[in-house]
Formats: sequence, structure tokens, C-alpha cells
Amino acid sequence: MISSLMYRLWLIFSQAATIAVAALFVVSTFRPEWLPPRAGAQVPLSITQPSSAGPMQVAARAGPAPASYYDAVQRATPSVVNIFTSKEVRAPRHPLLNDPIFRRFFGDQLPDEAQRAASLGSGVIVSSSGYVLTNHHVVEAADEIEVALADGKKLLAKVVGNDPETDLAVLRLDAQNLPAIGFGSSDALRVGDVVLAIGNPFGVGQTVTSGIVSALGRTGLGINTFENFIQTDAAINPGNSGGALVDAAGNLIGINTAIFSRSGGSMGIGFAIPVSTAKMVLEQIVRSGSVTRGWIGVEVQEVTPPVAESFKLDGTRGALIAGVLRGGPADKAGIKPGDVLLEVQGKPVADPAAMLNLVAALAPGSAATMKVKRQGQDMDASVTVGRRPKPQARPE
Repeated sequence: MISSLMYRLWLIFSQAATIAVAALFVVSTFRPEWLPPRAGAQVPLSITQPSSAGPMQVAARAGPAPASYYDAVQRATPSVVNIFTSKEVRAPRHPLLNDPIFRRFFGDQLPDEAQRAASLGSGVIVSSSGYVLTNHHVVEAADEIEVALADGKKLLAKVVGNDPETDLAVLRLDAQNLPAIGFGSSDALRVGDVVLAIGNPFGVGQTVTSGIVSALGRTGLGINTFENFIQTDAAINPGNSGGALVDAAGNLIGINTAIFSRSGGSMGIGFAIPVSTAKMVLEQIVRSGSVTRGWIGVEVQEVTPPVAESFKLDGTRGALIAGVLRGGPADKAGIKPGDVLLEVQGKPVADPAAMLNLVAALAPGSAATMKVKRQGQDMDASVTVGRRPKPQARPE
């Protein structure tokens, strides 16, 4: 009796479970919206086709907001400007213009030898009183410089000073209460940090691109005399020169300067001057109109493994003194060709580029202690630092 009752109950339960599973299958196949969403599942957009009742409605279930640099962009972009320059370019005089017969017949219709050449770039407002940082090559030899602010207002600018050896220039706008950018720390940058490049590529208007810091301390590129570039894969194109490289908070960390490219467009390798260098140049130009650097009057070479072996050095660290200017600061201090410069004011010299930067940072007229290795022996030399000569202007 009990066994028969249990059998009937089991049979009823099995039939009920089968019906429930079948119903769930039918509903999940033909009416899945009737079922509650599973935890962690992706919820598709619900789209209603347009009808006479109104336009198409697109609804999505609320979720966490995607990562965005909107706040950083809003903070930085008002400080980034577009720079338009023009200069007069004179074409070579045609020999026929010197012919008196030719001039007799065509003298009143001689072609104008002078033409206007226009170029564009970007800049960064670094002071509310009107100072703008940009690249030297953006404004070099320009007769007229026009700056377009982010709000569309256009102003004429004058060059306060430039520094060709770092490819930086400072402009001044006749305006007040401008949106100055905040300064970040390029010394705190790490490879992998997110950065944004802001500028005016190809003249299309203000554009923001994103990427990461792909390398630090890039030197030996032959772009500037003093090189310590931030390398980034944020897209930098012609017209971005002089624009801002900012961190994820919108603070200035570099001035976009150059790209590595075989096609003329971005290939994922761009270079920016660190803001630490830009600030130093800015402060000196605003204060005195030019940049002053230390100089000791030597020619240096890289310490290669064969050179290190020949001079019985422990490694390739340092800079080989290949030449000394007669009567220059190093010559007066007793430094000779063949010496290997190891330290400047207690700071190690890794290579010639590092030596150049260390010496340039010294104040002219000050005394600096330099450690050199001569014939296997370490020696200290006290050098009275000179003033670095200005670079020769390039011929037009």
C-alpha cells in the first residue's frame, strides 16, 4: 500500500518537472524578455522600431560608466592653441630680369619675386598673462604669427625669445585672464602611463589622441642639441608640433615636437620635450629673453668597448675627451685630450649626451668639480664654468 502511494507521488513529481522544463525551454526560446536577467550576464539593447507614436527608442540597462578622460580633456584643451605663421620667401632672381631689353618691354609687368609661405602648428598657454610655449621650428623666421584660442578668438603674437638647442620658443599675447594649463611632473613619469596629445594636426582643428609613455630619456636622435625626449604612441601628426602632452589628469608633462615616420604621418612613435626642460627655458626667457647654459670647451666621444679596453676602464660609462679648446675653461683647469670624464659636481656621467646636459645645467662663472680618469688614475679638476656660445643661425 505504501509502496504504491510512493510510486504515484514520484510519477506526479516527474511529470510536473518535465512540464516545467519544457515550459522554460519554450519561454527562453520565444520570449526571453519574460525571464529575469542572470547575474553577470550581458543585457542586449532593447530597440523599438520607429512608428507613428514617435522616433526609434534605444534603451540599455544601467551599468558602470566606461573609462573616460573627459575631465582631463576639458581641463587641458582650453589652454591649447592653434598657431598660424607666414613669412616672405623670395624666389631666385631670373637672369632675364637683368637684361635691359627684356626690362624695356616687360618692366611694368615683372613677376613679383616675393611670395608668402604659410605654416601651422600648436602651442600651450602657460600663463594667464599671455605667455605661450611652442616649438622654435613652428615660429622660426615668421613675419606674422596668429594664435587661435580654443573658443575661436584670434590674436596676434610676438616672440619673446627662443631656444633652438631645445627647439622651444615663448610667445606673448596681448591679453589677460587666459586659461593657463596646469603643470605636471615629467620626472615622475613611468613607461606605461596614459598620456593624451592635444594639437591641430593637418589644420583640421583641435584634436585629442591617447596613448601611453612607451619610453623615457630618448637621446641621440639628432633632432636637438639637448635631447631627453618622452616617447609616446599617442598619434602625433604634422601640425601637432608645439602642442601639449598631458597626463590622465590633464596636467602638462611635455611639448610635442617630432615623430618618427616614413610616410609623413603618425607611425606610433612620437617625441615630446619634458615639461621640466620646458619650464627651465620658459623661466629664463621670461626673465632675460634668452637661455644661458654652462660650457667648458671640450669635444667628447662615446666610450666604446675597444676604447674602454685601450684606456683600461672598468666599463663604458663616461665621456672621452677628444679635444680641448685652447684657453677654454677645461684647458685652464688642466683637462687634456684622452681624459675620461666620469663625474660633474658629484653626478655620474653615463655618456656624452648626459655630460652635455650636466654641464649645460651649471651656472656660468661658477666653479664646478669634475672627476676624470687619466692613465688609470682618478683625478679631480676644478673648472670655472663658461657661458655656452649661441648656436649659429641656419642660412636661409
